Amino acid sequence: MILHSVGIDVGTSTTQLIFSRLTVENRANAYSVPDFEISGREILYRSPVSFTPLLSPTQLDASGIREIVAREYQNAGMEPGDIATGAIIITGETARKENAGAVLESLKAFAGQFVVATAGPDLESVLAAKGSGAVAYSRQTGKTVLHMDIGGGTSNLALIQGGEITETGCLNVGGRLIRTEQGRVIYVSPVLSGLCGLRPGDPVSPASLAPVTELLVAALERAAGLSSRPIPEELVTNRLPQLPPEPPVISFSGGVADLIEDVSSDSFAYGDIGVLLGRAIRKSALCKGPYLLGRETIRATVIGAGCHATQLSGSTVFAREVSFPLQNLPVISLTPEDLASDRLSERMEVQRARWEEGPVAVFLANQGGLNFDGLQRLAQILAPPLERLPEPRVVVTRADMGKALGHALATRLSGPLLCLDGLELPTETFLDVAAPVGEGAAYPVVKKTLVLG
Repeated sequence: MILHSVGIDVGTSTTQLIFSRLTVENRANAYSVPDFEISGREILYRSPVSFTPLLSPTQLDASGIREIVAREYQNAGMEPGDIATGAIIITGETARKENAGAVLESLKAFAGQFVVATAGPDLESVLAAKGSGAVAYSRQTGKTVLHMDIGGGTSNLALIQGGEITETGCLNVGGRLIRTEQGRVIYVSPVLSGLCGLRPGDPVSPASLAPVTELLVAALERAAGLSSRPIPEELVTNRLPQLPPEPPVISFSGGVADLIEDVSSDSFAYGDIGVLLGRAIRKSALCKGPYLLGRETIRATVIGAGCHATQLSGSTVFAREVSFPLQNLPVISLTPEDLASDRLSERMEVQRARWEEGPVAVFLANQGGLNFDGLQRLAQILAPPLERLPEPRVVVTRADMGKALGHALATRLSGPLLCLDGLELPTETFLDVAAPVGEGAAYPVVKKTLVLG
């Protein structure tokens, strides 16, 4: 089975699209429950890189983005109806809730059944590490890699060990934290407040910006374990990866990565500090040891979104009266201890209350396969607190039991109900679910962490 996927990356600096062909195979034999898996990914079309249209330094021009998307659909020879899955990823300094809403509204015609994410630092780190080839490099060589995706507003970090992403982090380090025009400053990001004496209207030169680029590079060096200089708290978005004793290979992607080895560019060729930041990185401790530029640099995140964001649920699923897509469902994770507690409803409410009103996804962590009686007991325990949640009720398990549990719950609950299996949902996760594929046997899903930031 073939699915066409789109990835749309709306970043602080640039907007770009990628169209992919995903090959889905049923790995089960003819006598088993279908087991669909994405077995192949082929890029069909890469759009040119466009500057992200803005109404102000922090507000996206949603209609301008729609024009870019419509043009690239046409250039790719694609219609919205051709696309089965994919993701719109809003990243960096533009990843704000009001921006997400405006972009969603403007792209309704293009985003029918696939998912949309305001990418928090964890999701963006994962997508960039996969899209750049850093994960594949670690898997093939066995080396530990610290991947740095350095964009316009942020640097997303991913520690990769044995081909698996084990830690993520993020710094407010990027090429468009200061913007220039005709030799003068026109914008200074709020994250540099107190760290930089420059103001709009001030003249700029490589020398006057050297203290800023040195400060930003020092933060990257500290994150890589190459410096003991403390990082100003304004530059730390969430956390830094905990590094192993052995120094990792440093890998770079993002727009600034293209400038690390570029010695020919005008210092202010892009109206920001990206060129100067790239030069400073090249001279820093980050490039004294082994390092590599990603197989994809500026396109790493969009390739991650178009090719690697989507997974498939297990095939033993249950759905009743559910309208797709489901987007940004906060995950409530329940342990076996929670399920055994007489305060289960209270524990679920405490978790649910952390998010805005609306549907959630209940994940049964470490819940093994159950026999018929065990499933009935589990459904009996879950039904009362689920009944208090907004519709649709969504339950997710790692174990192969979605359909059976769904039937057991359906006799105890009315209204829309979805039970998925074959998924692992870490804490602080949001879930998007698209319309089913494979004649209803599996559902494309995207797991997101720390979104809507």
